[in-house]
This record gives sequence, C-alpha cells and structure tokens, in this order.
Amino acid sequence: MVDTYRDAKAGDAPIIEVAAVTKSWPREGGGEVTSLAAVDLTIRRGEFVCLCGPSGCGKTTILNLIAGLEHPSSGEVRVRGARVEGPGPDRTVMFQESALFPWLSVRSNVAFPLEMAGVPKAERDARVERHLRMVHLWRYRDAQPHELSGGMRQRAALARALVNDPSILMMDEPFAALDAQTRDVLHGELERIWVETGKTVVFVTHNVREAVRLGDRVIIMGTRPGRVKRDLEVSLARPREPNDRDVASLSAVVERELKIEIEKVIREELDDAWTPAGNGLPRDSHRGMGDGI
Repeated sequence: MVDTYRDAKAGDAPIIEVAAVTKSWPREGGGEVTSLAAVDLTIRRGEFVCLCGPSGCGKTTILNLIAGLEHPSSGEVRVRGARVEGPGPDRTVMFQESALFPWLSVRSNVAFPLEMAGVPKAERDARVERHLRMVHLWRYRDAQPHELSGGMRQRAALARALVNDPSILMMDEPFAALDAQTRDVLHGELERIWVETGKTVVFVTHNVREAVRLGDRVIIMGTRPGRVKRDLEVSLARPREPNDRDVASLSAVVERELKIEIEKVIREELDDAWTPAGNGLPRDSHRGMGDGI
C-alpha cells in the first residue's frame, strides 16, 4: 500500500485555533483534576477533522471549548482570530442523542432555532424545506419524532443543526447509537452534505474506521491528562467505502497508536491483576489432555 497518511502540516490560515489550552476541574475533597494539558490544535476552513481517543481523553471537552459552552483554565480558543467567549450562531453542536422535542413535528423541530432567531415565516419555511430535502426527510415533515427510526431522527437533528447556516459544525459521536448498516448510510450522506455545503466539521468518535472514512485529518488523543498525541492527514480519495482496503489499513495504524493510551486508562481503572488480552492468561490444566494420542 502506498503511504496514505502523513503528519499534518499547517496550510491555509486556520478558522479554529486551540492554543496551549489546559482545562481543569475541582476535585471533590480538594485539589483539581486536569482534563486537558497544553493542547495545541489548528483547523483550516472547510476541513473535516476527527478527534479520536479513549474515554476521558478530553475529546468532548475540546468540542465544548470551541462551541463556547466551557472556558479553558489557561490558554485560549480562537475562531477566525477572535477569542471564543461563549456560544455563537457561527458554531453549532450535534450530539449522540437527537434531542428532538417530542411534542413537535419534524418540520417544527427544524424550524425551532430559526424561530428563536426571529427569522420571518416565509424565509423560515423555505430554509426548513431546503434542509429537510437535503437530508431526504421532506416526506416526513409532519411526523412526530417517535414515528421515526434512529437514523431518521439523526437526519432531522442534522437538518436542525444546519438550518441556521453555521460555518462550523461540531458533532459529538452522532452515530454511535445506530446499527452498522444505518451508520454506513449516514456516513455517505454526511460526506455528501459536507461537500455540498463546505462546512468546517469537527467530529468526535471512538470508532477508528469511522474517523478514517470521514476525516481529512485524524487527531489521535492521548489521555490522563488529555493531549494531542498525533495529527494524521488522510490522503485517501473520496468517496470512501467502509470496507475499502486502504481505509482498513490506515485504521489499523490509528488503532496501534491508540492501544497504549487505552491500556493506560484500563490500568488506572482496574486493579493490579489486570493484564492485556493474551498476556499471562492461565493455562487450563485439562486443555492439553490427549495430546500426542
């Protein structure tokens, strides 16, 4: 296989800058626990960047800092060169759960942020229709959320996230709760929408193959405290298929990078008797019975 990745290097002026950011939280009983330590990260306009790493490495914290939902303990986050002080209409977040209002129709759910922004009804209706057609849900515009499948609810959530036309879309494991077949379909749909809209996407995932399939770059996070361990640029042609050989090969590279960090987390959470699978497994004294017969 040709070299399908390289360490990412600065190119165009970044739209997002995470500069020497540390995030700490008060520890019950005194002291602090550090979630992120001196993280530096830049994201260029229109990039699809995936954050990948073990639980507790600070992936969601980075997303919340960019969104302005949290503030760094030190360092700063900048969007278009301006320090992020709080949420803004140029940034929106899509979560693992669709968070649709159960008492509203699909159309009303998507229209909700436009209503809050005071968008006139005629423009609101046109934008809702455009985005529901974009995610192929126009036929279900009058359905209630409970009438939709999990994948359809996430499509509706995506339409709602895009309807205000943010330049930056942040996605926190949006497909983690879906079955593999539905997830594969939505990967293709998300890639198509990203190409059509030119949004900058910051995508958090535990799924390595998902990160490699979707990302221009895969940010591999180290943990305890969280940091950027490696920044890989993915140069595979698009569109990418989930079972593509090069996607699988690069996924294996990322998984090897993550293995040490994942084992570190497990060692901290479990007792001293834990060993990685295959290391020090006790031999069943009966398993060899009959050898040589």
